[in-house]
Amino acid sequence: MPHVSSAQLLTALRAAAEATRLRMLALLSAQELNVKDLTHILGQSQPRVSRHLKLLAEAGLIERYHEGAYAYFRMAGAGPEAEIARALLGLVSADDPVFARDRDRAEAVRRERFEAAQAFFRAHAAEWDRLRGLHAPEAEAEAAMRDALGDGPFDLHVDLGTGTGRVLELFAPYARRGLGVDVNRDMLAYARARLDKPGLGHTQVRLGDIFNLSLADGAADAVTLHQVLHFLDDPARAVAEAARILRPGGRLLIADFLPHGLEILRESYAHQRLGFETAQITEWLRRAGLALIETRELRPDAPTGAEALTLALWLAEKPKGAAARAA
Repeated sequence: MPHVSSAQLLTALRAAAEATRLRMLALLSAQELNVKDLTHILGQSQPRVSRHLKLLAEAGLIERYHEGAYAYFRMAGAGPEAEIARALLGLVSADDPVFARDRDRAEAVRRERFEAAQAFFRAHAAEWDRLRGLHAPEAEAEAAMRDALGDGPFDLHVDLGTGTGRVLELFAPYARRGLGVDVNRDMLAYARARLDKPGLGHTQVRLGDIFNLSLADGAADAVTLHQVLHFLDDPARAVAEAARILRPGGRLLIADFLPHGLEILRESYAHQRLGFETAQITEWLRRAGLALIETRELRPDAPTGAEALTLALWLAEKPKGAAARAA
């Protein structure tokens, strides 16, 4: 554990030295929860829970993320306060009956969340199955994506337009931290439930604007845009924003369709673009300060004469010493 100042240590100890707040810290070390979740688990009023969360946040022991009308909380992931929190929780017996009861209630909340997310998925599954049948099998596409982006290790992998969170899950073994951003709250609920399992505790999802990310310049060393650009009215702007958050030497992987004539995707599935030419993608990357280093095309097995979708992978890199330019 790194050295911390006496002021940091005392502030953290004061915040954690209360039974309910210590219980909260233990819960938030395992998963993200909102005030409603915590009131249910702890059996305490919303004002009381909110006050405890405020004190923990002010001490730097937990982090707060807004998602529309809700705020989600999680134990701090880095910094001296996070180290103090981990050290304190390491002293608590895993058999403590109060903490065990909290874990059981938290698991019940997780199951409720997962069931709600599954209901949403089932309601849209037929549409997604139909679309998947038009392009290369997902296993083939995912293998190609892993091969293209490589095994890292990545300090921070950011998946823009994360949807179900599958791409975060795919690259989780190769990333120290994974962050998914999406504007759709229902999809975030599904992704959060999907990622709430062993081995994926270092992945998180956030409500966010793909055109205006709340991430610093150069924060990520790997960014993915998986079947996202065709939904956007200004895909070049999304590419530029992805480039901005890439560190020099970092890589951007875009997976999307080559040009096609399936107008039904525009009419019924909200696709704004019917695929992209490699020359167009290359120009957007160039304007964003990135260099295209590899292109792959995955063509599906389709009956003769049938319209199908060719999935393309475009891998780009931010030159060392370079900075992103506005598109």
